[in-house]
Amino acid sequence: MTTVDLNCDMGESFGVYAIGDDDAMLEVITSANIACGFHGGDPLVMHRAATAAKARGIAIGAHPSFLDLWGFGRRPILGDTPDEVGRFIIYQIGALQAIAAAAGHRVTHVKMHGSLANMAQADDDLADGVARAIRRLDRDLAFVVMPGLATERAGMRAGLRLAREVYADRAYAGDGNLAPRKTPGAVIHDAEAATRRVLQMLDEQAIRTVGDEKLPVRIDSICVHGDNPAAVAMARSVRAALEAAGVAIQPFSRFLA
Repeated sequence: MTTVDLNCDMGESFGVYAIGDDDAMLEVITSANIACGFHGGDPLVMHRAATAAKARGIAIGAHPSFLDLWGFGRRPILGDTPDEVGRFIIYQIGALQAIAAAAGHRVTHVKMHGSLANMAQADDDLADGVARAIRRLDRDLAFVVMPGLATERAGMRAGLRLAREVYADRAYAGDGNLAPRKTPGAVIHDAEAATRRVLQMLDEQAIRTVGDEKLPVRIDSICVHGDNPAAVAMARSVRAALEAAGVAIQPFSRFLA
């Protein structure tokens, strides 16, 4: 039986600003990637997400980004060395680890957000800086990566456990990275279309690029972005289709070697 994780980027509300429906998503997913205050999230939101995830048996991970609250972490920030970026990563993971401990939960993985993720997927030096930082902090943390790209290679060099992830709601460029958000069709809002894509990816063990090229990948986890207006309906549709196809759904922290 195929086993996959269903994850969501969440905990991105902060102060008076509400982003996504975390409570509804936690009824569907098996792993939650919680923002750590740099692009979204705040201590109260982080604690609420960790507590709710604990109550539902949902694994949690840190979702670090560039320090870019104004731009929601989607603006590239240049000039920091890979080791300096790694220290920003450690800071954010440590914050969530402390919040999780106070909520009686624990952090199992790390998944980068936004421009930081996009840049690291294409830059081996930056990816190595992130992977080294994770290992220095806690070598038991799993590193969520996009298969075939720089973060996967960096995670392997660092000896980290890797969770290879595909996206239900994003289109892929020819190099296997995500298509830029400004590209037409880069963000998928139709739940049925996203569900068909996920089933195809699992059946083929591959992703399809915007040019319909098939790139073989290993799939451990499927992501639905929490800030997508269609996120909850999409996650429910994807989960129902996976279960109907006989796919087991559980946190990757339970089945990764």
